[in-house]
Amino acid sequence: MSFTVLIPARLASTRLPDKPLADIAGLPMIVRVAQRVQSGVPAGTRIVVAADSERITAACAQHGVQALLTRTDHPSGSDRLAEVCDLLQLGDDEIIVNVQGDEPLIDPALVMAVAELLQQRPEASMSTAAHPITELAEFHNPNVVKVVLDARALALYFSRSPIPYPRDAANALLSPAPLRHIGIYGYWAGFLRQFPKLAQAPMEVTEALEQLRAMWHGHRIAVHVTQDAPGPGVDTPQDLERVRQLLASRA
Repeated sequence: MSFTVLIPARLASTRLPDKPLADIAGLPMIVRVAQRVQSGVPAGTRIVVAADSERITAACAQHGVQALLTRTDHPSGSDRLAEVCDLLQLGDDEIIVNVQGDEPLIDPALVMAVAELLQQRPEASMSTAAHPITELAEFHNPNVVKVVLDARALALYFSRSPIPYPRDAANALLSPAPLRHIGIYGYWAGFLRQFPKLAQAPMEVTEALEQLRAMWHGHRIAVHVTQDAPGPGVDTPQDLERVRQLLASRA
């Protein structure tokens, strides 16, 4: 199948300044993310970094990664991706996979799964992924986003709260296990162009979860369930050191 991978990269980060350019085993993190994705998708798949700084585009060019300079005033990553859809002149019926620029250990198979799922589910405007939660502390952690699915594996709701809530066993995990959302998204390009123009949803503001906007406006999100938890992302200097150590141990 044919699809385009877009990787948003924003230079400003309060917890880790210049995060996309952080060195990981001799490469800028954003380059490592792009190369990681490229290692497991079909040859010829377009992989494009959506950058807000010429420093990022220059680092990508140095390592043969396509990058486009976007506006610096976008309020969200989806706005930045919508601009790139126009810059690339993508057709409305083309599939976009949004891979976060701070996921240097992303499994390329997950990228493929999200793209293939959206192609198989034309009733959905988006696709994403989730995996079973196995730790009670993770289930109750508000920084861990949970998702509940219907019988067709379409999302019913995303929340930072424990869902579905086990009324009679609040301190135990459910069976089957609840699901943790993984922050990777597939979009039809036509919907991605529309998304930033949709009014914010009250529940989106309450939960601080942008995907709830799509659901509030009646769009469906198909969810691929994998048994494997994703590799750690990079938000803080401690995360960066952890990823460096993991790659060093694998080498």
